[in-house]
Amino acid sequence: MWREKLIEIKREKVIYNELINDGAADEQIEKLIIEVENVFHYKLPKEYLSFLSLVNGLEFNGFIIYGIDSYLLSCKVNQQIIGLISSNKIWYENEEQKQYIFLGESNISWYCFDLIEKKFIELDNPSGELISKYNDFETMLDKILEDSLL
Repeated sequence: MWREKLIEIKREKVIYNELINDGAADEQIEKLIIEVENVFHYKLPKEYLSFLSLVNGLEFNGFIIYGIDSYLLSCKVNQQIIGLISSNKIWYENEEQKQYIFLGESNISWYCFDLIEKKFIELDNPSGELISKYNDFETMLDKILEDSLL
């Protein structure tokens, strides 16, 4: 379902002479995997990495899915990327938040992977209180993109 919503976003962007980012190449994703393991000592969820292979970061109507940080890229992007590593470094200034991988955000929510529970979750931004749990990234992405198109 989120793939259909992504097509809608692409169509809307074209109206304003804008494009979303292409998917990241395998070697760029591999650089991200290595850098995340070196910096944070955890593995990124495969579902998120699959998303990056289709769209390297997305920003639309106040909703952001983080992409590969620019210092790891060797190509030009269509849309500015809010980097996963740089964003997580900021959110990890609060020790309690280190149990999450922050994958995206909006004005009112953070979209994360809980490293302890192994679930995708939505947290209230800024309180950090749990809003929703998701069994997989695609279900969470469906919700994010549905809300962005309202």
